[in-house]
Amino acid sequence: MCLSIPSQVVTIHEGEESVTVDTMGVKRKVSSHLMTEPLELGDYVLIHIGFVMNKIDKADAQESLALYKEIVSKLEQEENQA
Repeated sequence: MCLSIPSQVVTIHEGEESVTVDTMGVKRKVSSHLMTEPLELGDYVLIHIGFVMNKIDKADAQESLALYKEIVSKLEQEENQA
């Protein structure tokens, strides 16, 4: 099973077909080679094995990120209680 966390485009590397994304505070460079539509700063994308697969709606991305943060928070609470 693959779980893709929405990532926000923070840098576009012109001529390289790549972008830097921020995934919950972790920044990394990924390939945009498979994208058929242009990416812009601030776009939210889904990534699979280092490739941007598609853009997603900002509201949907933010909702997903809020849910992921809630999950992480609950896991941390459980870990601290153990």
